[in-house]
Amino acid sequence: MTGAPADPAEPGTPVAIVGGGLAGIAAAVALGEAGYAATLYEARPRLGGATHSFDRDGLTVDNGQHVFLRCCTAYRGLLDRIGGTGGVRLQDRFDVRVLTPGGRSGRLRRAALPGPFHLLPALAGYSLLPPADRARAVRGSLALARLDPADPALDGIDLGSWLTAHGQRDAARRALWELFTVAALNVGIDDAALGAAVKVFRTALLGRADAADIGVPAVPLGELHGGAAQAAIQERGGRVRLSAKVTAIESGPAIVVRGTRIAASAVIVATPHGQAAKLVPPEAAPDRDRWGGLETSPIVNVHAVYDRPVTDMPFAAVVDSPVQWVFDKTRVGGLGSGQYLAVSVSAADRWIDMPVAKIRAEFVPELRRIFPAACRARLTDFFVTRERHATFRQGPGSGALRPVAATRWPGLYLAGAWTDTGWPDTMEGAVRSGLIASRLVRHHLRRVRQGAAS
Repeated sequence: MTGAPADPAEPGTPVAIVGGGLAGIAAAVALGEAGYAATLYEARPRLGGATHSFDRDGLTVDNGQHVFLRCCTAYRGLLDRIGGTGGVRLQDRFDVRVLTPGGRSGRLRRAALPGPFHLLPALAGYSLLPPADRARAVRGSLALARLDPADPALDGIDLGSWLTAHGQRDAARRALWELFTVAALNVGIDDAALGAAVKVFRTALLGRADAADIGVPAVPLGELHGGAAQAAIQERGGRVRLSAKVTAIESGPAIVVRGTRIAASAVIVATPHGQAAKLVPPEAAPDRDRWGGLETSPIVNVHAVYDRPVTDMPFAAVVDSPVQWVFDKTRVGGLGSGQYLAVSVSAADRWIDMPVAKIRAEFVPELRRIFPAACRARLTDFFVTRERHATFRQGPGSGALRPVAATRWPGLYLAGAWTDTGWPDTMEGAVRSGLIASRLVRHHLRRVRQGAAS
């Protein structure tokens, strides 16, 4: 193979998109809207990637709980385009109840002030912190807001060290900083790159006043990201091929599916980074071993179904407990009576290989301590879902390993939340990566057409 495609596709040949997660979906929709034919290839029999649903004895189960914020403009734009806006609920105002197993609780709710001052009253009155730690948290927040997430030096520093240097004691680390860092970055504060953490806190919590308003799916993820996305792609002239595993990428560019070579006008590889590193030829990406070797971090979701309601909160955060965030999934899951709670556990290295029986022995008593009404309820079902490679591990030095979308082969591009989007590994990052790759494809195809016309 050479350093450039050898046999350009015929005019009108579709763009090939490899991978049907949010990155691939976003790229396919964007290309279709711009008038470029695209075919999306997904190895599984469904779209959605890491956001999907399955049936369990009549209960519709999301593989994990996914949330977004009002500042996630690219993801919200994709929902608009695929007709999914009505399938989510977005808070009018950022408001989180924070619970403890001992019965104490706190509340973080933004005030009617411009950013970054909108959360200062909430921090000043946060009852889970002693008054001295509240004052330190305010000062730490203002210091964090002055950092630039694009500063490459921050990628080599861990958040925990920075917090210690800025007076954040154990109580604030557990009840405040870790609360959001673990959920957003899927690593603990001592393992999180400062640059990625600054991006989260500055954009979501210390930026525009409404940036952190929380959105949650109101329908199953399979409906929100699967069926709706497929229909949207096809309505824009694209095609979706499910159960179509791409096994190689060749010069041209071209892809190989079930032993058949398929020419493409351009190729976007939108798979997880480990798979992408195996597909993309070394001539196209000499650095593929670097980004292909990004470590991963797991997420475990604990599902508990009760015969009666045990809480009236749609979701809550929990501190000083293995329970981190808990969501009421009763309506989304289609449960007719009782209550279905899903517990999202990020940075779940401790739990990822633990047998269900042991997880149950720890989480069921914890849920009773957090929700006393659960002591009077009967647990009718309990199960666990695991995402072993949920995100790349966003620790110090990981930012420098993330590749840009372009490769050395014209017409071959990368997409995925693991690419260098400027955002953490989130749904927003995935969608942005697909949009970046689609823009590069459009520029490439325009240059090809101009060259052919000259």
